[in-house]
Amino acid sequence: MNYRGLYILPCLLATWAAAAEPPGDARHGASREITRGFASELKSALQQAMREDGPVGAIAVCQSQAPAIAARLSEENGVAVGRTSLKPRNPANTPRDWQREVLAHFEQRRAGSGAETPLEWFVTLPDGSARYMMAIDTQPLCLACHGEQLAPSVADALRARYPDDQATGYRLGDLRGAFWVDWPASPNPGH
Repeated sequence: MNYRGLYILPCLLATWAAAAEPPGDARHGASREITRGFASELKSALQQAMREDGPVGAIAVCQSQAPAIAARLSEENGVAVGRTSLKPRNPANTPRDWQREVLAHFEQRRAGSGAETPLEWFVTLPDGSARYMMAIDTQPLCLACHGEQLAPSVADALRARYPDDQATGYRLGDLRGAFWVDWPASPNPGH
């Protein structure tokens, strides 16, 4: 008997199931597009701030523009959109219980796979509401303000803006946090 096949098949099925879109709920794909748009817009603003004002300028962008982008996307899409992390910089981004559970699951999946695979999660709840999260991986751009070694000017700016900052010490590829989308209850989920 081929025992190797018995091990590989469940792994392949689990991978497929984790990546598959739930049948009939278009909000999964819409959530993915909303968070990708958020990530792209924020990254663009951060890159511009880094070019013009360096990492200290990027801190200001994260503090002011990220919440503004989230508020605009929330209003445009009729959902709640934001960012969260197990080690938040801004206390307003402290994870709710369900977000904390998903982030812990992302951490376990990342540790178990050893790969930097995209991580996302979607669920439709019994009341017709839905929730989505997409992992934020630490990119080279992030390290100037979130890395293990910070320039003194960056450390000073962070202390001034975020006295309770927990969001440093990351390495390239670490799970930094997640974008999230919270859909209101719907009588016709996914439509």
